[in-house]
Amino acid sequence: MGYKSFGNHTKTKMDAMPIINQKKPHVLFIPVPAQSHIKCMLKLARLLNHKGLEVTFINTQSNHKRLVKSGGTRWLDDTPSFRFKTVPDGVPSSTEDGVEHTQTIVELWNYMRTNFYNSLLDVLSGLETSVSCIVCDGFMTYTNAMKAAEMLKIPVILFWTMAACGFIGFYQVKVLKEKELLPLKVVVDGVEGGDNGGDESDLTTEYLDMEIDWIPGMEGLLLKELPEFMRYSKPEDPSFKYLLETAQAADNVSHIIIHTFEELEAKLVKGIKSIFPNIYTVGPLQLHLNQITKMETKNFDLDCYSLWKEEPECVQWLQSKEPNSVVYVNFGSITVMSLQELLEFGWGLVNSNLYFLWIIRTDLVDGEPAVLPQELYEAMSEKGFIGSWCSQEEVLNHPAVGGFLTHGGWGSIIESLSAGVPMICWPFSGDQLINCRQMCKEWEVGMEIERPECEEG
Repeated sequence: MGYKSFGNHTKTKMDAMPIINQKKPHVLFIPVPAQSHIKCMLKLARLLNHKGLEVTFINTQSNHKRLVKSGGTRWLDDTPSFRFKTVPDGVPSSTEDGVEHTQTIVELWNYMRTNFYNSLLDVLSGLETSVSCIVCDGFMTYTNAMKAAEMLKIPVILFWTMAACGFIGFYQVKVLKEKELLPLKVVVDGVEGGDNGGDESDLTTEYLDMEIDWIPGMEGLLLKELPEFMRYSKPEDPSFKYLLETAQAADNVSHIIIHTFEELEAKLVKGIKSIFPNIYTVGPLQLHLNQITKMETKNFDLDCYSLWKEEPECVQWLQSKEPNSVVYVNFGSITVMSLQELLEFGWGLVNSNLYFLWIIRTDLVDGEPAVLPQELYEAMSEKGFIGSWCSQEEVLNHPAVGGFLTHGGWGSIIESLSAGVPMICWPFSGDQLINCRQMCKEWEVGMEIERPECEEG
């Protein structure tokens, strides 16, 4: 089976549109309203602004409030050609009792699907200069952003804030649907195709162990190593429909950006370019930003792109440690685990007898506070330091850090690769599964902690 069987690039009238249509290009950025996506897109936006492009960056109202509060916009001083615009996200802006409201991912997604289109049109109509191009997160196409752009004749570039393996992994939902391999068959009471109510525990091993042999650079890839969203057994499932729409949107633009570098995924990028000719690799973005520091007095390294306040105590604690003596532990911004898993990691770190810096978010434990038993807390305090958030790139580049225990999010992996720090990966969801697979099997820069078979999925 040839490589071209993994997708067909459908031409649209947007293909013929120029990417730049005025003397000083004006680029509008539309990120997914989540920490890692905003951080990555902010870095690209900043680099383009440094090259002379005018930039407008869209945040949801609550996320922008958090970004400002954490210091994530302080680098914008004296930069009139870079501006933020906010759109509603359904979260009340203030409360009488002073309690900060939050929402679930599903609530946010539903609100954006319904309301973002009109909000985007309002933003575009209120700008003083016309927009030359929209750089839209690959996962934000479900909001009808591309529909608005096409109506206004503004070309769109999709930005996948992940590796090439992550992009093509998510794209397989479309390919497997076309091959009639999705939605997956299930076996209930010995009958194939039975209704199991969406429970993936009955998916046949034969399907999950099926080898995908049509992606060069990822030979031996198994179906179960793709993002777990592929495992839905009902075509009407909202998550399945969302991922399918997202993959199909890649066929309807003429240009795509991926946050990777060709030296890492050369064979895979070459193969993707045979289907999507105008693919651009732009990573690692932080290393590009570091180049700017050689020409300017301002230190880009220490600038914040975080929705959470970064605790300087984390780096201060590292200062007294020997080179390569500390294990850095961070499972990202949305990964959750059970309390039992938290305790197992805690005792494992204690028993390793190594120094460790562990970032424990308040919402890291699913459904309950991340509270450590006093006995474990005391044992960890001998060689460990616990923080709630930190400047990850500063930590990874600190000489004391010799290893990184990570969930395998692409932002974390590319930052660790850039710093030359080996990894131990405990993937949770999304592209983390395929990132971990490539990290261990192809790039040989880390190893995986496999979940128990009963929890796999």
